[in-house]
Amino acid sequence: MNKTNFYFLMLTGLVLFSGCKNTDDASSKIDANAQEIAPASPDAAAPVAQPTTPTNSQETTASTTTNMPVSNAKTTEMVFNKKEHDFGTITQGDKVNYTYTFKNTGTNDLIISSATGSCGCTVPEYPKEPIKPGKSGKMKVSFDSTGKTGQQSKTVTVRANTPTGVETLTVKANIKGGDVTILPTATTVTPMPSSTGEAPKN
Repeated sequence: MNKTNFYFLMLTGLVLFSGCKNTDDASSKIDANAQEIAPASPDAAAPVAQPTTPTNSQETTASTTTNMPVSNAKTTEMVFNKKEHDFGTITQGDKVNYTYTFKNTGTNDLIISSATGSCGCTVPEYPKEPIKPGKSGKMKVSFDSTGKTGQQSKTVTVRANTPTGVETLTVKANIKGGDVTILPTATTVTPMPSSTGEAPKN
């Protein structure tokens, strides 16, 4: 073998050895846990964009609008045409009534939670639905005078989302008639004169 062929064989061996070493180094850098990614298909659908997370202000608005309990309703103003009505003189047993009117003069819905009379003879009727700002409503109060005499004054307590939380209405009446009790009076007995003209002896 001449020197030219010898050098050619050595050069070829070095090239082959170097190529194998580079391949081994590249293989050692591959992550064994990596998943194989399939080539994209021409028919594959485009990825769908995920919705963005709402900001803090958006979340606060939603919870305030949908989750606010009625008990935490904002206050408003409730103005009655008057808060006291006098039925005047009525007869015992009469059943009379008066309808108060009121208006929501505030900026929030008016919500009446209850209306109760001071006794069973006084019965109020009130709207159960909210009264919008600027709108009016009615409250009918009935009074039964059965079994009562003289001057009477009864109240109706209205609970609503007003600044004080409680509004008070009053009805009055002067009741005539009914059973009158007659008290016995003392009597004096005068002795009758006798037939002889002499006063009787005790």
